[in-house]
Amino acid sequence: MAWDIEVVNECAIVRMNTNKVNVQNDRFFADLHAAFDRLECEFNALPVVLTGQGDVFSAGIDFQYSFDIFGSGSEDNIRSWYRAYRETNLRIFQYPRPTVAAMNGHAMAGGLITALDCDFRIAARKPVRFGLNEVPIGIPMPAAYVEIIKYALGDQVAALTTLRGKLYELDEAARLGFFHEVVEPDKLLTTAISYARCITPDCNTAYAMSKKALQDSVLRQIEERTGVLDECLPAGMSDEGNRRAQDRRRQEIMHKR
Repeated sequence: MAWDIEVVNECAIVRMNTNKVNVQNDRFFADLHAAFDRLECEFNALPVVLTGQGDVFSAGIDFQYSFDIFGSGSEDNIRSWYRAYRETNLRIFQYPRPTVAAMNGHAMAGGLITALDCDFRIAARKPVRFGLNEVPIGIPMPAAYVEIIKYALGDQVAALTTLRGKLYELDEAARLGFFHEVVEPDKLLTTAISYARCITPDCNTAYAMSKKALQDSVLRQIEERTGVLDECLPAGMSDEGNRRAQDRRRQEIMHKR
């Protein structure tokens, strides 16, 4: 199902609805690109609010889809998977208009990175969790994503959250700086829209140029250095120890169903 795009108060509201909890797989990637194609063609002057459904913003990568690729023994398949994943995050990160993640619920691993790709993050006050738990489930954090995480959260918090891999309750996540604001659920979209409309449309070029300047060192690092580091990803993803951790996680998910 293509993502819904609705114009509200001169802002493009994009509702991710690939699947019930927006796990990220090839269908999710295709839906994201289709949505941003529409934003660029039909709503190119408007700021963007990205949100999920129910109590989940995005649960991160689809383990079944991804773990099968990691265990395939094919480094080419793993590189192709990562290339597609990287392109989705950079597409949001580099979008020249104001982007706001209206975090309606849980955002874990790749789901939190999707939110960190946005310029601003607003969270609904709910009993939900947030975190970058890739490492404890046997997934090396790609170097390109580390640069985005550091840009959004700062080096110290990026190191803590990436390496420890803990899932945080809302208040602790807020203390670490995951969000720009936490609001009651019924205020989530109106607050996100107010952040998205931080400029008038005639200032779009000023915003785009300033955003590009702010991100310049990050993107240079991604283009010039992370490619070298991420060449090791296929071997890391399919490392024997990491595969055991991934299988443990898969079994945990199956037992919960």
